[in-house]
Amino acid sequence: MDREALSLLFEKYCQKLRITPAWDVKLELVDDPAWPKTGDFKIDCDDRKAILMLNIVNPKQENLEEVIIHELMHIKLYPLDQMTESLILSQFEEGTPACDFAYRQFFTALEQTVEELAKCFLLEFGENRAFSYGRCNRSRSFNDLYEGLRSIE
Repeated sequence: MDREALSLLFEKYCQKLRITPAWDVKLELVDDPAWPKTGDFKIDCDDRKAILMLNIVNPKQENLEEVIIHELMHIKLYPLDQMTESLILSQFEEGTPACDFAYRQFFTALEQTVEELAKCFLLEFGENRAFSYGRCNRSRSFNDLYEGLRSIE
């Protein structure tokens, strides 16, 4: 997908998600082959500014439209993200197993929720409605994980 098409998709979803005009958001296309992520963002919540970074050299996901939606959903949910993180830190001492557990559970639930919302938007408004399976492709199969486990008998 070319830069112009990615910019148009970015603008489309900023409007659909009602991120702009309340936020100043820009798209930064990352062409560093060493950058390990497909998408990420930098955010200044107080100033309501954000930069969505998108890997255009070696993305791990096939559908960059889905990645744009996913990252914008993170911006949309960022106040809730920050409030929950503050709540966890107010209840648990950092570095303790309890704090680590709460963080893992929260961030797993956050990622699952963001991805589910992104898929819904992609199916409703997407130009390319095919889901990305990049993470599945890099994972071990069920049989690989099962092999070597002891018999319960």
